[in-house]
Amino acid sequence: MIGRIAGSLLEKNPPQVVIDCGGVGYEVDVPMSTFYNLPGLGEKVTLLTHLVVREDAQLLYGFASAAERAAFRELVKIAGVGPRTALSVLSGLSVNDLAEVVTLQEPHRLTQVPGIGKKTAERLLLELKGKLGAALPGASIAGESSGDVLKALTALGYSEREALQAVKGLEPGISVSDGIRSALKILAR
Repeated sequence: MIGRIAGSLLEKNPPQVVIDCGGVGYEVDVPMSTFYNLPGLGEKVTLLTHLVVREDAQLLYGFASAAERAAFRELVKIAGVGPRTALSVLSGLSVNDLAEVVTLQEPHRLTQVPGIGKKTAERLLLELKGKLGAALPGASIAGESSGDVLKALTALGYSEREALQAVKGLEPGISVSDGIRSALKILAR
């Protein structure tokens, strides 16, 4: 319902901020990654938002990027993961890190986030597999061509984990054909 909010930043109390829009102050909960990049008090700020309506409250969550908001929305779709837990995950991991954790299936990195236990981490990895890395804008690993190189390597029979490790070693901005050639050399070692 409320997709974006723009106004003056009135208060900053982690993880909540208050934004003045035409004389009305909106309380918005934000992940710490967004919080640390906010301007000073009294300055203009624009956040993408997600409104959660419950029986006892209407809560507004704000994000600096579309990728963060998309990740939040994917997280809250998972049974047992509420907005607070999703906010905690995005405060502990960037969107790119979360996409990498899901691709590599590394539950131990998720359990480092406060409030995420082993079972929740495993459920998150299971539910997000195949949804996160490709579906989120801005969640590429090493640049625009890396996604194509990753797809080519998996088509050649390499596992996602092996392909991702090889793509990590590539230079940013490398062409797809050179990237595949370099990645194959890395994998041959």
